[in-house]
Amino acid sequence: MGERFVVVPVDGGGVVAGEGEHLDVVVADPAPDTGGGSSSGGAATGEEKETLEDSVFEAQDPNAVVPILEYNREPNKYGDGVPKENSPFINNTDNDKGNNYDGTNMALFEEEMDSNPMVASLLNKLANYTNLTQGAQEHEEADDDEGPKKKTVKSPQMGTFMGVYLPCLQNILGVILFLRLTWIVGTAGILESLAIVGLCCSCTMLTAISMSAIATNGVVPAGGSYYMISRSLGPEFGGAVGLCFYLGTTFAGSMYILGTIEILLTYIVPKAAIFVAEKKEDEVGALLNNMRVYGTCCLALMAVVVFVGVKYVNKLALVFLACVILSILAIYAGVIKTIFEPPDFPVCMLGNRTLQNHQFEKCLKTETIDNLTVTTKLWTLFCDGPGLNATCNEYFDNNNVTMVQGIPGLTSGVISENMWSVYGPLSMLVENKNLMSVGGSDPSQDIYMPYVVNDITTFFTLLVGIYFPSVTGIMAGSNRSGDLRDAQKSIPIGTILAIATTSVIYITCVVLFGACIEGVLLRDKFGDSVKGNLVIGTLSWPSPWVIVIGSFFSCCGAGLQSLTGAPRLLQAIARDGIVPFLQVFGHGKANGEPTWALLLTAGICEIGILIASLDAVAPILSMFFLMCYLFVNLACAVQTLLRTPNWRPRFKYYHWALSFLGMSLCLALMFISSWYYAIIAMAIAGCIYKYIEYRGAEKEWGDGIRGLSLNAARYALIRLEEAPPHTKNWRPQLLVLLNLDSDQAVKHPRLLSLTTQLKAGKGLTIVGNVIEGTYLTKEAESKKAEQNIKSSMSAERTKGFCHVVVSSNLRDGFSHLIQSAGLGGMKHNSVLMAWPGTWKQSNDPQSWKNFIETIRETTAAHQALLVAKNVDSFPTNQDRLGEGTIDVWWVVHDGGMLMLLPFLLRQHKVWRKCKMRIFTVAQMDDNSIQMKKDLQMFLYHLRLDAEVEVVEMHDNDISAFTYEKTLMMEQRSQMLKQMQLSRTEREREIQSITDESRSSIRRKNQGAAENTNLSRQSSTAEDTQEDEAQLIHDRNTASHATINDKADTGPDRVHMTWTKDKLFTERNRNRECNANVAVRDLFNMKPNQSNVRRMHTAVKLNEVVVNKSQGAHLVLLNMPGPPRNRGGDENYMEFLEVLLEGLNRVLLVRGGGREVITIYS
Repeated sequence: MGERFVVVPVDGGGVVAGEGEHLDVVVADPAPDTGGGSSSGGAATGEEKETLEDSVFEAQDPNAVVPILEYNREPNKYGDGVPKENSPFINNTDNDKGNNYDGTNMALFEEEMDSNPMVASLLNKLANYTNLTQGAQEHEEADDDEGPKKKTVKSPQMGTFMGVYLPCLQNILGVILFLRLTWIVGTAGILESLAIVGLCCSCTMLTAISMSAIATNGVVPAGGSYYMISRSLGPEFGGAVGLCFYLGTTFAGSMYILGTIEILLTYIVPKAAIFVAEKKEDEVGALLNNMRVYGTCCLALMAVVVFVGVKYVNKLALVFLACVILSILAIYAGVIKTIFEPPDFPVCMLGNRTLQNHQFEKCLKTETIDNLTVTTKLWTLFCDGPGLNATCNEYFDNNNVTMVQGIPGLTSGVISENMWSVYGPLSMLVENKNLMSVGGSDPSQDIYMPYVVNDITTFFTLLVGIYFPSVTGIMAGSNRSGDLRDAQKSIPIGTILAIATTSVIYITCVVLFGACIEGVLLRDKFGDSVKGNLVIGTLSWPSPWVIVIGSFFSCCGAGLQSLTGAPRLLQAIARDGIVPFLQVFGHGKANGEPTWALLLTAGICEIGILIASLDAVAPILSMFFLMCYLFVNLACAVQTLLRTPNWRPRFKYYHWALSFLGMSLCLALMFISSWYYAIIAMAIAGCIYKYIEYRGAEKEWGDGIRGLSLNAARYALIRLEEAPPHTKNWRPQLLVLLNLDSDQAVKHPRLLSLTTQLKAGKGLTIVGNVIEGTYLTKEAESKKAEQNIKSSMSAERTKGFCHVVVSSNLRDGFSHLIQSAGLGGMKHNSVLMAWPGTWKQSNDPQSWKNFIETIRETTAAHQALLVAKNVDSFPTNQDRLGEGTIDVWWVVHDGGMLMLLPFLLRQHKVWRKCKMRIFTVAQMDDNSIQMKKDLQMFLYHLRLDAEVEVVEMHDNDISAFTYEKTLMMEQRSQMLKQMQLSRTEREREIQSITDESRSSIRRKNQGAAENTNLSRQSSTAEDTQEDEAQLIHDRNTASHATINDKADTGPDRVHMTWTKDKLFTERNRNRECNANVAVRDLFNMKPNQSNVRRMHTAVKLNEVVVNKSQGAHLVLLNMPGPPRNRGGDENYMEFLEVLLEGLNRVLLVRGGGREVITIYS
């Protein structure tokens, strides 16, 4: 094991580098991170990138051809974007199969070495596994002749702090903390704010525990949460939640850009506004328009930056993180400073109302200058002129102007005033209830006055939706698992510590804001009462600009990272191939940058920017993130409860109850935040789920939903009694016996159409087929047949199972299917098959013999039998039959199958317009009028709508036609017995006759033995077969004994010397003699009286059915049973043929020996 493992490069001409050249291991740059935007790194060149993440470097045979490391983006068998994920190894390469194993120690296993490598080889792979960086690294293009630049692979060195803790911290702390937390505390009060923070942080903590369990249960490649959910819950859930997570990340980009523009236009350069409100009531509209214009420009700029080079974003990530940390430290420093020296930010109050102080400097109505009383700017805002005698607003006249300190300090006791909530409608004045106020104002005029008012209607659930985005970002660590030295250790510790840290920060901020800042200033969302300063900035130290600049760069960085991460997430979903219409977004630039995905992301992001309000966008992305977290918890809970063998997370501090609690909390928060957004988000996810289910590629990722289905099915099967169901619950559980042609294609696809129309997706359907041969030789044909049957079932929309059996003969195969198809209580009770239409033309009688034996098998198994004649003329699922009838000919009682089948067919839209008619046959002794009344009453109690008709069949004399038809049937049967003996019977009888002849000749003429052998060898194969058939016929004809005696008594037969000419002469003489006798017998025979009676019934019943039902869309008829004596099998087929003659669509029905329909409820 002391070899040095290298990848040996191949030059342009295919020459392998010399053995002595020890080169560094080189690969192309790895794939970009498709997860969160916070990850660092670059993108891979061309189509090579994902494979290189999973490459295994191992010793190469110096004489072997070195494989070029490349990755085909075509979806593999399991449709997985990550190659060979289904392998038991972390990585699996094709050249492993070429290893030679010398020596004798493992000779017993040498034939298995190709598919099952030795343990030493497996351990060698694991030891040399290198998980390459999955971050979004920049790939620089080189000249075409040089190919992509190469760099030496370094093993990931990032630890818990730098790799998980800080990125999570940066993603969690953001725009809501700086722009909205003070307003939330002022509006909801400290207690309810703590409840909001507690709910949201509990939700993310529980989700982090579940996520840690999933992330430590193996390697999590690019895609982060999407990968975890899709591989745990299947492609449908994975695609739906992955796209929701993508939309959430995209709208998060909108929110961060809107936050950036709000800081820019409100606190940094207010004069840069393009739209300026002429009146106070237009201020909100002007602000939104400014946000739309500047937001669109900012989005375009950020998209260009992301398109040009992700490396610039990643290099600035540390700067953005520093801004966040410095801003947090400035807040705590400011809080401490308020104990000793509170900052001076006075708030001007008129009565108990808060005033905007943008347009005045002094909080006074009048002032004295040089012993003269003059009015101030504040006076002009409430009065119609600057004079003391001007007419002023009544409320302004009645109330005094006072100043309160905006930041009274930590020890001021203001915490008691901010403990409770102050919710209100749109345009509600921000008031301090502790100050005196004299009424007299006109509410309709107040909106034109410079008061601070609510810009939106506030209530608890709204604040939950606005606040929740401030706790998202917990996936940042799992999205960059490839950058970590020990991902399975770092992800749980780093993520949970980051959530704990941010939770402490949020909780302390809520308490400290309530304890330090005056309530009216807390509720002043945009800081209008403190000259447009950021409210949280007024608390910070050393300057408000620390927070303003820090939050501005923080929002910029978060927006850039969202625009970096969202396209990569979409690219990962598109490359998995589960959503067909997203395939185009899997492509990108030559260096792997997802160009098309970036354009779509920018387009969706623009929708959020056009909404323009941070408070309106935040609940939208809250929905998508909550749905993602909900399914992370569900995935962990399902895997834990199923106890799947592969569920072995290294993180042990999880429990299914915690996951369910987290899932419930996510669902509750969705509806608490905004019930209508929650319904819309769930509808979007549901539509994507159904789309993937019906149109997406079929994947098998070993997901938990499949395991859950298996467990549920096992539980249901165990509970389902094997005893027959009650009559009220009986429905046809079908075993459909299909015929395939020589290419293993389905001969009668309309049989599947009939199955679909009869079942409508309910109950059990098993589609079976038998291939003649042995499984070892017919395995490939069996798989192909199964695939073709499944394709036909899909085309005909037949929901059920496929079962192909390989048997030594068809007879046994069908018997096995009838006996063993199904499982436990889920077994078929009816068999559906097609009528063998070509049985008369077939040279092989085995076809109709198998058909009759199948009828006997179903009868013995107490199963119903449905035989469709002319099945290719039955309607397809797309046909819509017009006005017509389904005619039921009820000759004998079969348990009610004839009544139930038309009812079931008419449930399907193909047969819905057809009416049901029931005919029954009356004999001479029957009272046909009473029979009709009784039948109508019976149908009434069965709740079936049908016309009833009783047909009288009189005992007519047997016609000459019937007699002649029976005679022809028996003559034909006799001729076929003479001409169509099976090969097995021929060989057996020929062998016995040959043995007898040989021993007789040997005894009577020893000297002629050699001549006999010589003449036998000289005879042709065809003549021999004719002789064999003739000999067998001789033994079966009535005159065989007499002819045989004559032949034996003739002297030539015993004593002649055999020559070739004499052999031919003797053979022809016997053949002509026997043929003449057989023909004489055929023409002299008389029909069997039992057969004549049966033929009479078939002819007469056929006349009546054709007369009444020839124009019906479908005729259902009792199927007579086969004869007990197998000698009459062929006559039975003739009887059925005569019975069905002249009818187009016929369904022969044979009951299973039990009642299937009842009059009782």
